[in-house]
Amino acid sequence: MEMSPEDISRLKHAIDLLENPGLAAKLTNVIGIPFEKAFDYLPAKWTSAIQTITRKSLRHALDVAVKTIDHSEKKASRDTLHKFLVAASGGIGGAFGLPALAIELPATTVIMFRSIADIARSEGEDVQRIETRLACLEVFALGGSSEKDNASESGYYAVKALLAKQVSEAAKYIVEKGITEEGAPVLVRLIATIASRFGVTVSQKAAASAVPVIGAAGGALINTIFIDHFQNMARGHFIMRSLERKYGADYVKISYGNPERMKE
Repeated sequence: MEMSPEDISRLKHAIDLLENPGLAAKLTNVIGIPFEKAFDYLPAKWTSAIQTITRKSLRHALDVAVKTIDHSEKKASRDTLHKFLVAASGGIGGAFGLPALAIELPATTVIMFRSIADIARSEGEDVQRIETRLACLEVFALGGSSEKDNASESGYYAVKALLAKQVSEAAKYIVEKGITEEGAPVLVRLIATIASRFGVTVSQKAAASAVPVIGAAGGALINTIFIDHFQNMARGHFIMRSLERKYGADYVKISYGNPERMKE
């Protein structure tokens, strides 16, 4: 089954979103200095602190966010509404500086998770399914790379391969035992793996927010760019999943690697 011209366009759009995230470049325009210098404003102790906050935020989002998502039929996602809510959260965080990250990030992550789930629903996903909820969680691993990565572990399908076994094990565990047990090893491992990548983008956000001149308005703008980044990752991710449902995972993966060979 050959891909339709419309779906070829959707595939190319997804590739552009997933392989060209550019978060640091966008944040540089906000802080007005070379981005690598922003990290000088982060205390050394915040490297480990950010990872801890990130893991807790992801677990909280998985527990809470999808419970309140609209389970209705497919319709356009409310990206602008979620941007507004995250901007408000960032404005409060920006007013109180870097120490507020421990309070601001969990709230921001829940809103972002809801936005990701909203995008998933708009692309035809059933957000009540455990597999879809975990696919939403996967989005936080996209567009960031851990220190352990090498060239072969970057890119959309590399991240999916990295997470595949852990996602499968977590889905099976949740179906059998639920999501309430804090110490479930399969969930702990999955969240730790995603947090190692999500923490990269959180560190970039924190570094930008730590620049002294940022303040509340800058914090709101930084958060808007932050959620826009993950809305793009979500859109690309769920376009890919919708194409895989229609054409088969293997065919879409091959097409992803050779989009210019396809005719529109």
